[in-house]
Amino acid sequence: MDFSGFVVQLLNGLAGASSLFLVGAGLSLIFGVTRIVNFAHGSFFMLGIYIAYALTERLGGGLWFWPSLLLAALAVGVIGAGVEMLLLRRVYRAPELFQLLATFALMLVIKDAALWLWGPEDLLGPRAPGLAGAVTILGRRFPTYDLFLIVVGPLVLGALWLLLTRTRWGTLVRAATQDREMVGALGVNQAWLFTAVFALGTMLAGLGGALQLPREPANLGLDLQTIGDAFVVVVVGGMGSIPGAYAAALLIAEIKAICIGLGTVDVMGFSFSFSKLTLVVEFLVMAVVLVVRPWGLLGKPQATSRNSGPPEAPLRRADTPLKIAGAVLLLALIAWPVATAGSPYLTVLAIDLLTAALFAASLHFIMGPAGMHSFGHAAYFGLGAYAAALGVRSLGLPMELALLLSPLVAAAGALVFGWFCVRLSGVYLAMLTLAFSQIVWSVAFQWDEVTGGSNGLTGVWPAPWLADKRMYYYLTLALVVGGVLLIRRALFAPFGYAMRAGRDSPLRADAIGIDVKRTQWMAFVIAAVFAGLAGALYAFSKGSISPDTVAVGRSVDGLVMVLLGGLQTLAGPLVGAVTFTWLQDAVARNTDYWRALLGAIILLLVLVFPQGIAGFVGQLFERRREVT
Repeated sequence: MDFSGFVVQLLNGLAGASSLFLVGAGLSLIFGVTRIVNFAHGSFFMLGIYIAYALTERLGGGLWFWPSLLLAALAVGVIGAGVEMLLLRRVYRAPELFQLLATFALMLVIKDAALWLWGPEDLLGPRAPGLAGAVTILGRRFPTYDLFLIVVGPLVLGALWLLLTRTRWGTLVRAATQDREMVGALGVNQAWLFTAVFALGTMLAGLGGALQLPREPANLGLDLQTIGDAFVVVVVGGMGSIPGAYAAALLIAEIKAICIGLGTVDVMGFSFSFSKLTLVVEFLVMAVVLVVRPWGLLGKPQATSRNSGPPEAPLRRADTPLKIAGAVLLLALIAWPVATAGSPYLTVLAIDLLTAALFAASLHFIMGPAGMHSFGHAAYFGLGAYAAALGVRSLGLPMELALLLSPLVAAAGALVFGWFCVRLSGVYLAMLTLAFSQIVWSVAFQWDEVTGGSNGLTGVWPAPWLADKRMYYYLTLALVVGGVLLIRRALFAPFGYAMRAGRDSPLRADAIGIDVKRTQWMAFVIAAVFAGLAGALYAFSKGSISPDTVAVGRSVDGLVMVLLGGLQTLAGPLVGAVTFTWLQDAVARNTDYWRALLGAIILLLVLVFPQGIAGFVGQLFERRREVT
């Protein structure tokens, strides 16, 4: 590419940086004050572009275009304020992960609300009046509207700086970012301060979406796409830092632009496509920044979470009634194919429930007892699934051998990723796991020659003696029950106690000779083994595999399962996996708006059972024991 083309690509990067900054600044502002990792923030961006489209259609183009964008941003801010008052105020005292679960459910509700209001088709808005043409830069045509976007970013940054440094409200916001308990002790009405901050943050996201109306169509996939980019911007810049968000947006947007500009380059006879890196380059940047500077470019080391929830009680071994209940459940599972012989669908559903239970149990192993929050556990599920598929298809291995090797491939991935991850904690650890997971997804999505690319791999069937789904069900049942029992055994072994000691008091654990980082690293590998086994079982059950198996949605599903069942109980992930998978299946078959209904159910469970379903049931039994 010549010099003029390269300059135009850099200008494209600057235009994209403005939109990234608006979304990232809103998310950073909300997190800085409320400490909520708002998974629904991308949904407000999506609402901004949809509402802007609706207003331009209703009011007409021309001069009404610009007021429509501002009105759309204000409308999103009002919706955000309503959400904060009606929902989030009820979960501020809950642990951070339950707040994440509530905002995930909110994202599902907003997505189906947009589907109901505007339909599933992409909606392309009008061009901006007065800025519909292009200008010539170094002999290249460049959209005038993109020049306008380049200016918007610094203007909004300056306005936010003035608001936060030159007004009393801004002083309160900065004080709440540093120590919100002290702000409350000084008599400041925290409730209204939080509402105002959340409204401003969502309004910025809505403005970012509205400004994209002339550049891209409104569609229902913008929420997940945007929240991933927003997380990257906020984490790279530093949680709670507005200037950091702008610096990160510039860095990521320009690196993407450079990759597009370089295209395909021949190096020593090999062709390397830089343009393919655009799908994952922001996560590569985030991984590098977090490894070198764990708190981001302009952020500060993260303080201990203020919403950690009540201390966890020691894990207890199963008593006699629980062992009897487990034996009865196992007998019921063994009899399941016989009892449902007339419905092969129920056997397939049971296999899905079992693989989901093993996946959730493996995630709980590092989230609960080890205290390491992961947003990228799907990487190991996907590595196991692809290893099984490639072992059978490309290497010609017997299905049994491929099933045994798959967990080892997942463990090898965790051995590499975990070495970096255990050096971080809190949100930064979670984001680094997300970055590694997206790197694995990118490889699966783009390596067409090996993984089949976006089409995936088909014809991944089990051995002939397992062709009957009932036989495959029994194999799955045996491996899942064995895996869950091994996980439970590890938790009550010395390794499990060392893991919990490192979670509860790293300094004391280190003082008595426990290598906390090595223990956490081993926990990552162990969890990956069982996640990889679950992925392999899933691949042979479905007969095919695709990049969706490694996508961020799979990781989020695992989080929901663990939190829905209860993070502080050993049965929690199993209960949550069965509940979530069954609800997802039952609701999706009965309504087109299954996401909204599923989200409403999750919200209800979060508000009523903040300790999870299994945790709530466990508390009931504890109270009855105390009474008797």
